[in-house]
Amino acid sequence: MTSTSTPGLIRFNALEQPAARAALHEACASRTWGERLLAARPYATADDLYTASDAAMADLSAADLAEAMAGHPPIGRPKPGDPTSAREQRGMAGASDELKAEMLELNLAYQDRFGHVFLICATGLTGEQMRDAVKERIGNPPERERETVRTELGKINRIRLARLVEEDA
Repeated sequence: MTSTSTPGLIRFNALEQPAARAALHEACASRTWGERLLAARPYATADDLYTASDAAMADLSAADLAEAMAGHPPIGRPKPGDPTSAREQRGMAGASDELKAEMLELNLAYQDRFGHVFLICATGLTGEQMRDAVKERIGNPPERERETVRTELGKINRIRLARLVEEDA
């Protein structure tokens, strides 16, 4: 990413606490993660923000992870009116009806097994790649899958933070 301060990072650092909290909540629904990032402001560089995000993600409890996952819609069903989830799941937009139906079935089977939505950093992935990933991961032991989800959330958070601090106003 970047090692210098950007206009977006300067803007983020200058936000009032409630506005910064709301911006972070858009990136990740975990309150604990957001509060950790808020407490470390101001950030000298975007890389410092990403490092803080990674550290906060690594420390999240199971309940914090569940809260973070609750903010993500199932793959193939982005939240209506949410440009972020639509953009991130773009690979499913042009998928065949058959693939969409298969993803729905796989999402439900995954949710039955693990108790939460299938979470993957879908940016840049095709519908087929997402389907293959859920098929592969549904066999994971719960402990391994929880750590895979933590890793995927970390990737999503970095992408969302980059959009927050590297975009122009």
